Amino acid sequence: MDKVAKYREYIKTLLTRYASEDISDNDVEVQLMLDTERDHYQWMNVGWQQFNRVYRCVMHFDIKDGKIWLQQNLTDQNPAEELVEMGVPPEDIVLGLQPPYKRQYTDYGVA
Repeated sequence: MDKVAKYREYIKTLLTRYASEDISDNDVEVQLMLDTERDHYQWMNVGWQQFNRVYRCVMHFDIKDGKIWLQQNLTDQNPAEELVEMGVPPEDIVLGLQPPYKRQYTDYGVA
């Protein structure tokens, strides 16, 4: 299995596990978007809480140029650390949720 195919599986595994711990009910649905053709992966909450619309991207990954980009993380989980534990080199993980000038100060890739 090539590197990008492994990364796809790692991301799907993480998102599936994280989302399975989220609470879905009749009003707010937990959704996983796993686009392996364009390499966009999201965990969403969609629905209504009384009169308030819920449309929240909880976690978002992309794979670009052979690297995993963490674009959004609204949890207390550390998916970058878990990806390293799965075997992804830190330089292949880009914290896209950090401004470009700050990425050089992280333990991960810059782009």
